[in-house]
Order: sequence, then structure tokens, then C-alpha cells
Amino acid sequence: MTAIGFTAPAKKTTESRWQRVVRTLLYGANVDRNVKAKARLGLAIIVFVAVYGIIAGKLIMFALISEGHGGRRSVAQDAVATARPDIVDRHGSIIATDVKMPSLFAEPRRLIDVDEATELLTAVLPDLDARELRERLASGRGFVWLKREITATQQREIHRLGLPGIGFLTENKRVYPNGPVVSHQIGHVNVDNQGIAGIEKWLDGQGLAALHMAGLATDRLQKPVELALDLRVQFALRDELAKAREKFSAKAAAGLMLNVNTGEIVAMASEPDYDPNNPREANDPTRINRLTTGVYEMGSTFKALTIAMGLDSGRMGLNTTFDARLPLRYGKFTINDYHAQRRVLSIPEIFTYSSNIGTARLALSLGVDYHKAFLRKMGQLDRLRTELPESSEPIVPKRWGELNTVTIAFGHGLSVAPLQAVMGVAATLNGGLLIPPTFLKRSEDEARAMAKQVIKPETSIKMRYLMRLNAEIGSAKTANVDGYYIGGKTGTAEKVVNGRYSKTKLLTDFMAVLPADKPQYLLLIMLDEPQASKETHGYATAGWNAAPTAAKVIARVAPLLDIAPRFDLPNAEQSILVSNRVAR
Repeated sequence: MTAIGFTAPAKKTTESRWQRVVRTLLYGANVDRNVKAKARLGLAIIVFVAVYGIIAGKLIMFALISEGHGGRRSVAQDAVATARPDIVDRHGSIIATDVKMPSLFAEPRRLIDVDEATELLTAVLPDLDARELRERLASGRGFVWLKREITATQQREIHRLGLPGIGFLTENKRVYPNGPVVSHQIGHVNVDNQGIAGIEKWLDGQGLAALHMAGLATDRLQKPVELALDLRVQFALRDELAKAREKFSAKAAAGLMLNVNTGEIVAMASEPDYDPNNPREANDPTRINRLTTGVYEMGSTFKALTIAMGLDSGRMGLNTTFDARLPLRYGKFTINDYHAQRRVLSIPEIFTYSSNIGTARLALSLGVDYHKAFLRKMGQLDRLRTELPESSEPIVPKRWGELNTVTIAFGHGLSVAPLQAVMGVAATLNGGLLIPPTFLKRSEDEARAMAKQVIKPETSIKMRYLMRLNAEIGSAKTANVDGYYIGGKTGTAEKVVNGRYSKTKLLTDFMAVLPADKPQYLLLIMLDEPQASKETHGYATAGWNAAPTAAKVIARVAPLLDIAPRFDLPNAEQSILVSNRVAR
């Protein structure tokens, strides 16, 4: 038996298939609000996916043909855009500048004979890899670089070859006329003239890179960048460091000169250095900038901070004494003095005999928290930021107990960047102002506006007295230069080797203030693993190598810095303490 059913006639509609899909997505089969919202969300997702899919496809296409026709135009724009401003020292002498150099490119699609072009080009440029060159020329691309920065002679010879599809673009090449002399401050650039180290990298961070991308960084728009550096002082400092490194067979030598009233770094050198015209040398780990990138236990120069802390506390004066008759025993450790006096010492005696025992007892008398807070106030526990991107965090004990205070008081157990230590000691001498160091020119008014008063001015006067006294009767005697009123503090630290202090591997340093009664400059000299010699009577401590090196630097640079020599100078007490009492 066959069932008979009734079927309604199909409703005719004029909607297209696409309209039906849209209507279904918007409204669904039923006119339900939730379904409608869901449908609209789905449509929005489809639209976004489609748009981003198109963008992704375009990006992939551009990446694959980056050296095609469009690539040539962008490369040409980069060649113009990578102009950089000149960098000059404080007197306007050129430190870094751009020169125009031709670069060689090819348009492979226009080449007639790849093998012939390869043979002729490698004859003029024998350093080109023939296989790689042939692959580039046979790539079928619209544009490929063959060699950046060729000489004018090479350009003429290639031009004479008359090869179709071979051309030149003029680019800006960064050159450093002083070679390695200013390498660690100035840094260097890559082949695209982008800063990748030092002041050059800092410049890009100041918006130069953005100008390049916008095509606005042309030669005519850029003013020279003035550094605080004095090129004449820099030459003298680097020269004396190189001589000292050789004389004392040191692993490395470093030094800097800081204007204590402005924070300007007028010279800084770290030997061995590198030539920024050959940036590959900078990858050698022995050529790092030890003054900002390295962190070290600074030895007894750190005692200047400990003594300043005591004098500034209001709990002690120059006549305060501490017992240094016996070694200081702390747990399993025994603290001794290198120049042991085995008696009670006053603060000036602790400073000039560089007593570890006396300095440690002074710090303990104020307590761990006081010590820690003082060093933080002096900028020794946080990373020092300057214009140079290369800097390191100080190595601070995670758990700071009394033993840490004992050792840090005389310069062990806390590692800081040498520039950081110089900043702190400068504050003890310039009237008590902690001024952030800078590699750019800065006036005294600008420096004072950003400075922090970290110790009292009267404490600073006492510290000048102690520094000068040390040059008269203490370990800084070898730093004296006739006619110049020098003060200073030596430091000798045993280096940590395999987790233990080494008796034979030393880091010596010396900080010299000039002039001691009216400080203008603070000089740091640092030698890494200097060796004893007959001339030093078998000693390798700072008084025998770093301090005399500082004297040679001062003798050369003081006239350049307009510091006039003075003769028949009174002793420290008469010239500093008494004169300041009279002045008040």
C-alpha cells in the first residue's frame, strides 16, 4: 500500500546565496536575541581574520622580496637616513664624524652574464667570496648588496668594467679619527651606521633612530654632540696607563678624571681598549670597559667613605680613637693591619696607616643598619646609570651582618663599578654633594640643581684634610708632584679566585684629589694584577704602582686643566683646617 502525503509548494525568493548566508549569520533560523548577538560576533571574527590574513600575507610577501625592486628604494633611503651628528670634545675637537663612501650593489635581473660578472668583480675585489657572489648575482632579485663601503679606487675600476646591472650608492660611514683613544666612551656603530655601544648607542636612544626611520636625520639637520671629555687630557691619561701596564706587567690598567663640582668625566681610559673603526675588536672580553662594566672590591680607597660616615654621624671627631692593639677576631676570621701599629689610633692615624682594624671598629660602633643606609645614600648599593648603556649592578651581600660591615668598611665584600666609587668619594670632598657623573658638558649650576646633600660641608673639610695628610705622611706620598697640592688614598684588594682571596692576584687603585684644599678634580688610577719588581722592592701594593702613576698623570694634565702650580705650601692642618676655622 502506498502512503499518500501532502507537500506545500516551495516559497520563491529573490535572495542570493551570499545574502542568505549574511541573514543567517545575523539573525539565525529563529529571531532570538542571544543567537543574533552570537551571529554578529561570528561575523566580526571572520572580518578581523580576513583583514589580518591580508596584512600577514603582505608582510610575508615583503619579507620574501625584501631585496627586490621595493628593496632598492628602501635601501637607498636608509643610505641617506643613517647620517649621524658629529661628536666633539669640550673644546670642539672631532671625535666621531661621517664620511661619504660608495657601496656596491647589483640588479641581478638586468645582468647578462653572471659568470663573467663574477670573474671581473672578484678580480677587483679579491676579498669577495666568489661562490657567494655568484649566488647573489644569479638570484634573480631586483636588488642585492655586493659590498658595503668600497674605496674610490675600487669604484673607478669597477665602473670601467661597464657591467650592466652593477651600480653604486653613496652611504655615510662613521669614522673615528682618534682610533682607540676614546673607544670606551664613544662606542661604535654597525655597517648601517646604527649605534650599538657607548655614546653612539645612547644617541640612538635619544631619538636619532626614530629620525632615521622617518627619513629626517639628514646631515644638515644635526648639531654636533658636545662631550665633557678633554681630548688632550684623555691622550695623556691613556698614555700613562699604557706605560704603567707595561712597567708593572699588569693584566689591565684603567683610570678616569672627574670634575668633582660638575660630575663631568673629562677623561676615561681602560687598557686594553679597541679601535672603534674596527668594532670586531670590542668582542674580545679582555677589552671591556672596567670602569663602568666591571665591578670590583675597591680595597682601602673605600675607607674614605667609612671615615666620612663616622665624622658625619656627629658621634665622633678627628680626635676620636679606636683600639688597634690586637687583631680583630670575628668568628673564624681574623682581621689584621698591613701597617700594624699595635696601639690605639686616632681617626687621622687610622686613615694614614690605613688600619683595617680601626676602620672596622669605627663602622661597628655605628651599627650595620647605619652603615648600610649610609652607603646607599652615597650611591654604592644601586646600579649607576650614565649616558653609557654599558653598566653593571654592584654585588651586594644578600644577608648583611656584622661581618659584612667589618669587611666592607675597609673595601672587601662589596663590589662596585669604579666610576661609582669615584662618585661617592667625590661627594666627601666637594662640600658633601652627590652629583651623578656625566659624559656630557654640564655647568656647576646645572650640577647643583640635581645634586643631593649627603654629608655636611664641615665633614667634607675634614676629609680634604685627611686626604692631604695622607699625601704628606701616609701611603699617598708617592703621588706628590712639585707645585701641586695633592691629596689621596691608596687601595689594595686581594682578588677572589675560585671563591677564595688570592695573596698574589691584587687589584690596586689610587684616588687623588687636586687641589686638596679647593677640590676641582678627582683622579682614579687602577691596575689589575700588577707585579712586584726590583724597582718596587718586591712590593705590588698601590703605593708602589697606582700612586706614582697618578703623579705622572697629574704632572701632565694639571697645566692642561689650568691648575696653576703653587710653591711653599703649608701643611695640611695649616692650609685646610686652620684656614677654614679662620674663615668662619
